[in-house]
Amino acid sequence: MAVASAVLEASHGHLREALAGSPRALDALRMLIEAPIDDSSGTRRGCLTANSAGELGNADPEVLAHAHRTYETSTALIGDCVARAQREGDLPAEADPVALARALPAAQQGLVLMSRTGMDTATLTATARSLAARLLPTPTDD
Repeated sequence: MAVASAVLEASHGHLREALAGSPRALDALRMLIEAPIDDSSGTRRGCLTANSAGELGNADPEVLAHAHRTYETSTALIGDCVARAQREGDLPAEADPVALARALPAAQQGLVLMSRTGMDTATLTATARSLAARLLPTPTDD
C-alpha cells in the first residue's frame, strides 16, 4: 500500500493544484466534470481508486478503506473549492459544499463510464455541460 499511498498523494497534489490554479473556482469545478472527456490517448481509463474499489472493494477491506480515505480527502479539497466559488459569488451561498463535493466526482465517474461505451466526444461534452449547469447553478439576483 506504500506505492498506492504515494500515487494517492501525487493525485491529490494534482487535484489541489488544478482547483487552486484556476482564476475562478467555478471554472475549476467545471473542469473537474469535463476532465474525463479530454483524453487524447483514447484510453479513458478513469480513476485508479474508482476502478480498484469497483473491482475489489467488496472482497478486500484494505482496498475499501483506502478508497474511502481517498474520497474523503478529495471531498475536502473539492468542498474547499466550492466554498471559494461561493465567496466569489459564483455559486449560491445556500449550496452545501460537502454535498456538492460528493456529487461532482459522481457525475465525473458517470462520464467515464459513458466514454467507455464508445460514446463520441461531442455527446460527452454536451452531457458534461448539462451536468455542470445543473450541479453548478449561478446565484439568482433578488
